[in-house]
Amino acid sequence: MNKNPIHVIGGGLAGSEAAWQAAEAGVPVVLHEMRPVRGTDAHKTGGLAELVCSNSFRSDDAQTNAVGLLHAEMRLAGSLIMSAGDDNQVPAGGALAVDRDGFSEAVTKKLEAHPLITIQREEVPGLPPADWDQAIIATGPLTAPSLAQSIADVTGADAFAFFDAIAPIVHFDTIDMDVCWFQSRYDKVGPGGTGKDYINCPMDKEQYLAFVRALVDGQKTEFKQWEGTPYFDGCLPVEIMAERGVETLRHGPMKPMGLTNAHNPSVKAYAVVQLRQDNALGTLYNMVGFQTKLKHAEQVRVFRTIPGLENAEFARLGGLHRNTYINSPTLLDHSLQLKSRPGLRFAGQITGCEGYVESAAIGLLAGRFAAAERLGHAPALPPMTTAFGALLNHITGGHIVSDDEPGKRSFQPMNINFGLFPPVEAPKAEGKRLRGKDKTVAKRRALTSRALADCREWLGLPSRAEARSSSYGVRVSLQMPGQPRVARRKSSQWRRQAESCASPFRGE
Repeated sequence: MNKNPIHVIGGGLAGSEAAWQAAEAGVPVVLHEMRPVRGTDAHKTGGLAELVCSNSFRSDDAQTNAVGLLHAEMRLAGSLIMSAGDDNQVPAGGALAVDRDGFSEAVTKKLEAHPLITIQREEVPGLPPADWDQAIIATGPLTAPSLAQSIADVTGADAFAFFDAIAPIVHFDTIDMDVCWFQSRYDKVGPGGTGKDYINCPMDKEQYLAFVRALVDGQKTEFKQWEGTPYFDGCLPVEIMAERGVETLRHGPMKPMGLTNAHNPSVKAYAVVQLRQDNALGTLYNMVGFQTKLKHAEQVRVFRTIPGLENAEFARLGGLHRNTYINSPTLLDHSLQLKSRPGLRFAGQITGCEGYVESAAIGLLAGRFAAAERLGHAPALPPMTTAFGALLNHITGGHIVSDDEPGKRSFQPMNINFGLFPPVEAPKAEGKRLRGKDKTVAKRRALTSRALADCREWLGLPSRAEARSSSYGVRVSLQMPGQPRVARRKSSQWRRQAESCASPFRGE
């Protein structure tokens, strides 16, 4: 059995997860991370898995939300990223948000402590050398220019690109809570939350219209050398949304629905700016959906016109950075391997997935696939009915290039969504024909139930019923799909995590 190490280039979410999965399968790993030897325009620390944009992993609802389902599947697979996220959770309504510093520190410590993982702080300037027969490139959206050029050379195609933006973070003690109030939308209680997990800043119509005008007129950072680079629709700068129409923000991040002003319950806000807790101490809050390319001085001026933020002090102002990704459907096989170079895989956002969780999930799969090959097994692909399989299929072949949309804009970054799953029939309620929202919810529950069952089978885990009835105790599978089952007891922390997966709908 070949026990040469797997080389993972990039210590972000995808690279960290890939390294963890391969090492947990018993294969040595060398994790290469260029920070802090060489920094990027967006990172602030040398920590592994640093979150540079939002601190949210989005919805944790595994029953009716696609990303929540992906959370659950990753927990079943022993994900390091999900474990660190759960351990560093901060209140965020129905979402899973984390203390970004605590999260990065937890991932870094776990990887540093693993006996099969070696971390080398160095830049890899080009493609892996030939003697790195199993390697994973997980350099993320901020791939160093020399490596990006090497990738372009070997693939025979230019790297695609899109803009991504960062939202400002505000010091809590500078927010006027005589104007603002705590409340989650519709009082929804999420993981670790209370139903009062967001700070809400109300606006009347006059204030809202003036704010939209200020966003449109504000001075913005220009990137002439990147002209023609598109924005990712899931992370649009707030001023771009404002330019799309005066009502756009009121139906997006500033929608007032499901919120009641605690200071003046009889008056309905015309629009609301929400802030979400950013660290475990509760001293920092980020402005939800307020990614921006406004110049720094303009951000301070414009955002201080928001009621309750007149005296706000900013721990970090917003910014914009360029993300790169490859044309994965034509370049990668179904195990994320470069078709023109066996043994070289790509993982994370560089493959064209979008989002923290999606990037980590693709890293998880790449690590498992590489480890399986190193151990002499053919990688077993996850079923398309799972979130893992649906996302993988979209990246490596599910996308169809249309005749009227050729070239760079055809394959675009995408979050996990139910449109990527094979259809399923909604179960029929006895004596009742489901319609509208009830039918949609029933269909989603059927999709997630099927996905979790199929994911368990793919991982070699007992069914949900078997897991509940096991008298031995909770076990977490460390097997690679296609191998004999290997399981071991985990620490109490991991055991609690596995127990939450044994019931696939968290909190049930």
